[in-house]
Amino acid sequence: MATKRKVIITCAVTGAIHTPSMSRYLPVTPEEIAEAGIAAAEAGASVLHLHARDPKDGRPTQDPAMFERFLPRIKSSCDAVINLTTGGSPHMTVEERMRPAMEFKPELASMNMGSINFGLFPMLDRYNELTHQWERDHLANSRDLVFKNTFADIEKAMTLGDANGTRFECECYDIGHLYSLRNLLDRGVAKGRVFVQSVFGILGGIGPHPEDVMHMRRTADRLFGDDYEWSVLGAGSSQMRIAAQAAAMGGHVRVGLEDSLWLGPGKLAETNASQVTKVREILEGLSLEVATPHEARQMLGLKGGDQVGF
Repeated sequence: MATKRKVIITCAVTGAIHTPSMSRYLPVTPEEIAEAGIAAAEAGASVLHLHARDPKDGRPTQDPAMFERFLPRIKSSCDAVINLTTGGSPHMTVEERMRPAMEFKPELASMNMGSINFGLFPMLDRYNELTHQWERDHLANSRDLVFKNTFADIEKAMTLGDANGTRFECECYDIGHLYSLRNLLDRGVAKGRVFVQSVFGILGGIGPHPEDVMHMRRTADRLFGDDYEWSVLGAGSSQMRIAAQAAAMGGHVRVGLEDSLWLGPGKLAETNASQVTKVREILEGLSLEVATPHEARQMLGLKGGDQVGF
């Protein structure tokens, strides 16, 4: 009898794109982030991708002290793989963005595979009432923003991460990022079986059309053969559609309020767990099984939760 394929669900709990005024359900305080992560893990997420925010106004922060307020609680409450951002916010320096991963030595950390324009300014037309001035600046300033990750930046972070036993979720916002990753593998900077997270629907990167998803998959297959794990995230309204398409094509999936505030047309997601539950229903409808944290660790070649620095 054929065995069912296991699919990793990643949940990105809060991120640095959306702002508190956009949804009252966006986790902001360390307590809210911890509760959201634990509930997402209980719903079936085997990987939790985590950012931190200043609890006073919801501004993204890479201060390790803020991460320390929720990481131990999540680790003690569930077995999910902790994936810490090195993206932070596109308005931060590379050194700022790397601080939590260097401090806490997680099993997994995100890493953008190149510098890109990162246009959030169209959201100004959808959100007229923003509580904090930083929210408006955050969106408006993205019109003149390059999210910087040069080859030197990536090489430095990957070398430091490798010394800590941290592996990377390689976020590819366009086809060229796949070629950059291939180059890093060829030069021995990236090592082992890579975890490719294809990002669709950010202005400045590849779009969310089904043909874009297929093109990303075909190119990754050609460049990496069988020696990689492929996952997708669709921004905004494309989240579940792209997840369903990619799962049917042999991929893993990522959901969470970092990527989309919505559960369906006109309906805000009240929890991250609700998005995990919805994508799990899609996977099970395709006769696919959700990977456990242990299975995710095996597939991604991770060091284990007992080897992290928190």
